Amino acid sequence: MNHVVHFELGAVNTARAVEFYKNVFGWEAQQWGGPQEYWLMKTGSAPEPGIDGAILRNKDSAPRTVNSIGVSSVDEYATRVQSHGGKVVVPKMSIPNVGYVAYCQDTEGNIIGLFQADGSAT
Repeated sequence: MNHVVHFELGAVNTARAVEFYKNVFGWEAQQWGGPQEYWLMKTGSAPEPGIDGAILRNKDSAPRTVNSIGVSSVDEYATRVQSHGGKVVVPKMSIPNVGYVAYCQDTEGNIIGLFQADGSAT
């Protein structure tokens, strides 16, 4: 079964959002060193259940949460999404040394991520 492995919270003011989640829930934040403003959020420690995620700047100022689902193949699951009435809205892209991700829209308009772990991604 494929599990939700990562969440993304969109924010107009990422610094304010990061501080909110740190202060309210005690989450740890670390700015990712990539080309986008992207804050990795650690929400807890093992063996407690839960997932970690990120806060990123919204491009259109609309609030949203995107859950990414771990899959064995982004290409295969993007095809499955489309064959069941969904759409690929952001094609597969590489996250160097981490894996691949694509963003899709389900039949109800929700955005979901497809994440394939692959440490050799370039």
